[in-house]
Amino acid sequence: MTHRPARRRASVSPLFTPHGTDRAARKAARRQLAEAHAKARAASTAHPPGQAPAEQEMPLPLYPGSGRPGPASARGTRLKLPAHRMTTATASGAYPFLAEGGLGAEGIYIGRDVHAEASFVFDPFALYGKIEGFTNPNVLLAGVIGQGKSALAKSFALRSVAFGYRIYVPCDPKGEWTPVATALGGTSIALGPGLPGKLNPLDAAPRPPGVSEADWAGEIRKRRLLLLGSLARTVLGRDLLPMEHTALDVALDAVVTQAATVRRTPLLGDIAATLNDPQQLDTAAGAMSGRLGDAARDLAHALRRMVHGDLAGMFDAPSTVTFDPTSPMLTIDLSRLGGSGDDTALVLAMTCASAWMESALADPGGGRRWVVYDEAWRLMRHPGLLERMQSQWKLSRGLGIANLMVIHRLSDLLTAGDAGSRGRALAEGLLADCSTRIVYRQETDQLHAAATLLGLTSVETEAISHLNRGRGLWKVAGRSFIVQHLLHSHESQLFDTDARMH
Repeated sequence: MTHRPARRRASVSPLFTPHGTDRAARKAARRQLAEAHAKARAASTAHPPGQAPAEQEMPLPLYPGSGRPGPASARGTRLKLPAHRMTTATASGAYPFLAEGGLGAEGIYIGRDVHAEASFVFDPFALYGKIEGFTNPNVLLAGVIGQGKSALAKSFALRSVAFGYRIYVPCDPKGEWTPVATALGGTSIALGPGLPGKLNPLDAAPRPPGVSEADWAGEIRKRRLLLLGSLARTVLGRDLLPMEHTALDVALDAVVTQAATVRRTPLLGDIAATLNDPQQLDTAAGAMSGRLGDAARDLAHALRRMVHGDLAGMFDAPSTVTFDPTSPMLTIDLSRLGGSGDDTALVLAMTCASAWMESALADPGGGRRWVVYDEAWRLMRHPGLLERMQSQWKLSRGLGIANLMVIHRLSDLLTAGDAGSRGRALAEGLLADCSTRIVYRQETDQLHAAATLLGLTSVETEAISHLNRGRGLWKVAGRSFIVQHLLHSHESQLFDTDARMH
């Protein structure tokens, strides 16, 4: 039997003989395919294996080596091309080695911009109004223990003095700012049981020029009521009732009137004594009393702590220190009150100290000042103090002050209360009123809270989990920097908070 070779069918035959064509067209297509196969076989046999076909000769250039003559040569900067625009996402892929240009050269030296390999300077007063989104001079500083955030706060305060700024620290719970104040020739007031220092938080601030006596008396009364309300809310752990507010008003007016007759400043002890005397309180209230003395019973016990409790002798006597507006730094050392687990005494002392400092902050001629709230995480559970801080945050531009709040973790802001509570709203408001956020290394379990509160990107969130000591993420009005803080050798010795560990 004769073997008949299988008929080869081209896999592309439907391309040449599509369905629906007539017989003549299909026959012509098959003939063209056969001719193409024959031509390909002839070309392959013309060049045996190992021999390359001769290269065709290159044509001569159309123009000489000097280029095309005439105006079309684009010489003499006559070439005009449209500008090429692209997004930053595209530019970062095409040019991956770009870095932020920085905040300029005007400001206080901080250290080195890690990505740009350039010096990094910062001054909120110089940046205000020059950077889009920079609406206030307040700063938030967060970082776990041992990463150098306290050294950053102290060096920034120390270097600010060279620019003519003054530093106020209304609460120094560990006494770490006292050596800094001493080195700068400032003033440090130590408060605690058995210490000679005393502050009267009801001291009246000097009347600014251009303000009438009646208007200033109303402002002083409002500040004193705010202080008394904050103290009472802190001790009671709740908001005041309407009759309790009235009792504070009546007691304050009665005490101020009595003190004016003997030409002295009212004291907290006078307020507590008036609240503790129902008959005197009802007599002072007059027709609107409604048994006001009985309603003020809890208030009387709350303020009694300032006179006869663990804070006795610190804020119930005339001030032993006169405020010096020319002092470069003023700190209130409350380290004698920070040893117990209850922060109430510390918060009460800080409330009184900050009220005493308002006499300087309200001075329109006081210049630019920094107010540092160190270990502010201890204050987040007390709405009364948060309200005072919020008032100072809101007035920072008008008063010419910059507030610096130092905490350990961003989640500390969440301890102010449950979602939707007054305390949580106040804490989140303080964060919103900080145009500058500095974040040092955060633990892994804190990354989600930090990213949520600050609106960090995935790259920034990853960065703050691996930052080295002294290196932080600076977010200035939406612009981000990784900055390595650099200390002078003298600063390192002055700011050493690990001396006891060594």
